[in-house]
Amino acid sequence: MIAVIRYNAGNVLSVMNALKRLGCEAELTDDPAVIKRADKVIFPGVGEASSAMRYLDEHGLSDVIRSLDQPFLGICLGMQLMCASSDEGNTDCLGIFPGRIVLFPHGRGYKVPHVGWNTIAKLSGPLYRNTSENEYVYFVHSYYAPLSEYTSAVTEYDGVAFSASISKGNYHGMQFHPEKSGDAGERMLRCFLEET
Repeated sequence: MIAVIRYNAGNVLSVMNALKRLGCEAELTDDPAVIKRADKVIFPGVGEASSAMRYLDEHGLSDVIRSLDQPFLGICLGMQLMCASSDEGNTDCLGIFPGRIVLFPHGRGYKVPHVGWNTIAKLSGPLYRNTSENEYVYFVHSYYAPLSEYTSAVTEYDGVAFSASISKGNYHGMQFHPEKSGDAGERMLRCFLEET
């Protein structure tokens, strides 16, 4: 069973629909016991960091997420919350990955938020075994994770190269939305679902 974490963040239905298209049983839940016993966990999200972390803390989910050893995928805000902290609301996050989430610089000619299709490159890790360099995926975000030793895909926007995804052990994060990224995103999700 796949647990999709519910924590007052948007974009949950598109993730649930993507899993359904892939023939997967998924449960939308904020129950720590259900999350702990799931085969895999997906942490989606479109929202604001401080209010999302407040919900996680109040519902006993922060420690649960940090303790998991099954395959775990954070998407968009879900990925950002896996890092140590965020400029958005000056928020302390889960700390699974080190580093701070920062705001794209304004006034450089590109619009913030970064919305639309962009390529990913320098791919590494199991989620990209069926993905080619420079495939297009769909982004919607104003904040980003700087490049680090945990970067597993890179994208550039307005001259800023950033982590399109991060990976460490059983924890994976994607800044883009695989569930909205057509065939490429479906292949990535399928690779995640095949993780053991």
